Amino acid sequence: MTAFALVLIIEGLLPFAAPQFWQKAMRDLSQFNPRAIRVGGIVSMLAGAFLLQILN
Repeated sequence: MTAFALVLIIEGLLPFAAPQFWQKAMRDLSQFNPRAIRVGGIVSMLAGAFLLQILN
């Protein structure tokens, strides 16, 4: 639950700090091919898992 709470905090930082930039980023991202978004997601997950392994 702690990790989930941290994800929510981190995910909320950009919309809170720079809402116009966040809106533009979401608009731009919506134009991407779903496959490209999926690849970005798996790369992000693998990088996070790798970082966790290094830190532990």
